[in-house]
Amino acid sequence: MLHPSYTDLMRVVNSNVEIGEEPVVNSRYSIVIATAKRARQLIDGDDPMVEGANGKKPFSIAVDELYKGQVKILGEEESEEAEEASVEASEAEE
Repeated sequence: MLHPSYTDLMRVVNSNVEIGEEPVVNSRYSIVIATAKRARQLIDGDDPMVEGANGKKPFSIAVDELYKGQVKILGEEESEEAEEASVEASEAEE
């Protein structure tokens, strides 16, 4: 059994959503995809954002980061805006 559960993760991720707004995560599938994406980032060399990550598998670290609010899941629109800002910042550096 995974600790925390999917429902616990969904509750944490959606905790900052205002009443009347659509939740960031609507299904277990969304949680798994977001966690797998973060695990791939860890495999590619990103540093863990939580204490005690030594010896843990990347997916377990990603679940822990998500549960502790260290990782934010962006919606499609927010993701595009963040990507555009990243491109503009890298162009400004050149």
